[in-house]
Amino acid sequence: MTAERVNPPDLSPPAGFSHAVVATGSRLVFLAGQTALDRDGRITGTTLPEQFARALDNLLTALRAAGGTPAGLARVTVYATDVAGYRAHAAELGRIWRRSAGRDYPAMAVVEVVRLWDEQALVELDGFAVLP
Repeated sequence: MTAERVNPPDLSPPAGFSHAVVATGSRLVFLAGQTALDRDGRITGTTLPEQFARALDNLLTALRAAGGTPAGLARVTVYATDVAGYRAHAAELGRIWRRSAGRDYPAMAVVEVVRLWDEQALVELDGFAVLP
């Protein structure tokens, strides 16, 4: 799989995402929304960074089980119950992302939602990846 990150100079410089990703491969993996659920189906962590780290780990666990790696992520959507809080923690969330998924950022969006399926969840991530 090849993933070309496209960040045109006519757009604002991206921080923590790519404006576009051109992915070439033979398999698509669609990743269901992941929150900070543990193996027993309970939300772990009470802060946004704690829950983000667990949700990202869950997303990457599903991706790896399908045969992919973080570099294959083409698109990720972050659903947050508080975008202002998300922005306030952006630097820490970026460190968590880089530690878990590296610096090959997918195309991303952050969307504020009223609530998530699990009432205690503060954040959910979904997306898709391209595999060789």
